[in-house]
Amino acid sequence: MDIVLLVLGLIFMLIGILGSILPVLPGVPISWVGLLLLYLSPSLEFNWVFIIVTGIVAIGLYILDYIIPAMGTKKFGGSKAGAWGTTIGLVVGIIAPIPFGILIGPFVGAFIGEVLFNQTRSDHALKAAFGSFIGFLASTFVKFMATLIYLGLFMYKVWIHWDVFF
Repeated sequence: MDIVLLVLGLIFMLIGILGSILPVLPGVPISWVGLLLLYLSPSLEFNWVFIIVTGIVAIGLYILDYIIPAMGTKKFGGSKAGAWGTTIGLVVGIIAPIPFGILIGPFVGAFIGEVLFNQTRSDHALKAAFGSFIGFLASTFVKFMATLIYLGLFMYKVWIHWDVFF
């Protein structure tokens, strides 16, 4: 049972890292489930404080994931259309077979959202698109770092209890 939970936890960790970049998967909460699976292993002592604190952090970052790009867009004078354009552009950028699509897509999406749906002047739309793009990058960076920290905590716990698992 220990090995099954360890392997499942590691799979959730890796999916969480992927989810920190892809908009479809909630990366940090998925990584937290990986930590939870590790602590559900019968051979390890369950640490309620650790699981609760990391769970609160995961929920907080999940909520911030929606707030940070919107803050970036609004800070640079953008609207909701720009924020939606960023998300849609990210999905298209991931699917499109172009180099750096994951970086170009959100910027172009925000720009198109501002110009088409708000009839914003192109210079103002460009500024809003830049703000939305910066918000997206900041949010992705925070999520990616959090999932790497969760993976580090997971690996540390496995490392110090190596003899229990194998």
